[in-house]
Amino acid sequence: MNDLDALRKALEVSPDNIPLILLLARGLIANFELEQAREQFQHVLSLDASHLEGQLGLAEVANMLGSTSEASVRLEALCNNAPECAPAWLVRATIALHEEEAIKAREYYERAVALDPSNHDPELSRRIGEAGGIAKEEPPSPVPVSTGGGFGAASLDPDSNSDLPSSDQREIGLEFSEKSDSDFSKVGGMEDVKEDIRMKILYPLQNRELFKAYGKKAGGGLMVYGPPGCGKTMISRATAGEIDAKYLSVGLHQILDMWIGRSEEKLHEIFEFARHNAPSVLFFDEVDALAADRKDMRTSAGRTLINQFLAELDGGNDTNDGVLVIGATNAPWHLDSAFLRPGRFDRVVFVPPPDAGAREAIIRIMAEGKPVAALDPEELAKKTQGFSGADIKAVFDQAVEASLSEALKAGKIVPVTQKQLVKVARKVKSSTRKWFESAKNYALYSNQSGFYDDVMDYLGIKK
Repeated sequence: MNDLDALRKALEVSPDNIPLILLLARGLIANFELEQAREQFQHVLSLDASHLEGQLGLAEVANMLGSTSEASVRLEALCNNAPECAPAWLVRATIALHEEEAIKAREYYERAVALDPSNHDPELSRRIGEAGGIAKEEPPSPVPVSTGGGFGAASLDPDSNSDLPSSDQREIGLEFSEKSDSDFSKVGGMEDVKEDIRMKILYPLQNRELFKAYGKKAGGGLMVYGPPGCGKTMISRATAGEIDAKYLSVGLHQILDMWIGRSEEKLHEIFEFARHNAPSVLFFDEVDALAADRKDMRTSAGRTLINQFLAELDGGNDTNDGVLVIGATNAPWHLDSAFLRPGRFDRVVFVPPPDAGAREAIIRIMAEGKPVAALDPEELAKKTQGFSGADIKAVFDQAVEASLSEALKAGKIVPVTQKQLVKVARKVKSSTRKWFESAKNYALYSNQSGFYDDVMDYLGIKK
């Protein structure tokens, strides 16, 4: 009798013994009997719905079965309800790394280690550092940079190690990429967005003297808004790739600080780093959290940070020449109007859900590397009208999970079929609908400036 059989025998005598159930579940995971392990964790939660290890175990099994969406949702809920659960943060870090979200992976990993130092994993830390372009385990030598700005020759000292970020960047904790692995050719659709970015950055670079004659400089601010999951982050990365610029992605957690005045200092340091490393793309996701309407602010600290952001966009005593600042938001109605004045985020671009051609391209990409049989991307694209890229990913995730479950039972590869994908697509609700319900109200009743004209055009509303 092996250990698993012994545990099963013990549970026959005491079927509701949670420690025994957990031991069996962990043993089943070690033996890669994942579906049976899932059943044991579900049994634990049927006995105690708030049991942390039971919740964590279900998330781990979901992740191992390839259901990263389910695992992420379970882990997010677990961390919200029990933020002291260090193992949950560690699993979230591995998932974020797999999803190529280096900033989040680093944040989750550091939270796990801060809660429990025994979670320190040098290999995981190294992989996160490489994914974000930061060698976290071995401190890099400082890299001298030019402070001239502009789109000239490379600003890094040719005698230095150009693959390493500067020490300033390590302190700030930005996601740093010497070269983006994307460009506009890898972004389906979004032609209007691309053209706005070309006018703001690419054309000044290619026709420097002509633009200079008209008093135009390379750089500036671009605000992209639209439903979540429609490619706002993707287009910012592609922009950096188009101009061979450094890509700096800034998260809210890298700016906000509990000490008065420190948030403003961090924001200034980030802009200074971007200026000294021009040409660069400085990307702020969920920028409405930093650029909220000051009338809604109850504390002076929030208003001070917004004022600092405005000052950095203006350049102050420094120049932002060669720095493209891109802000992305799902809630443009929460922005302070001061951010949309000329010289700041003066180009505002609506990023709609992907059109039929873009959805078809996304579907082909999602199918790569998966056992998909008789796929008809054009037909599936028709069934996913109004879906975001994230919604299409959810369709594939759910279909793959169903096939993987069958494959585990059959002991062989069970392909994902077109019929299965269409069936799942009927069940998945488009995440963009709720956004358009809110946006429609603003477009109809708060559009005196014409800010929401693109939304009205997309919805077919006459002005």
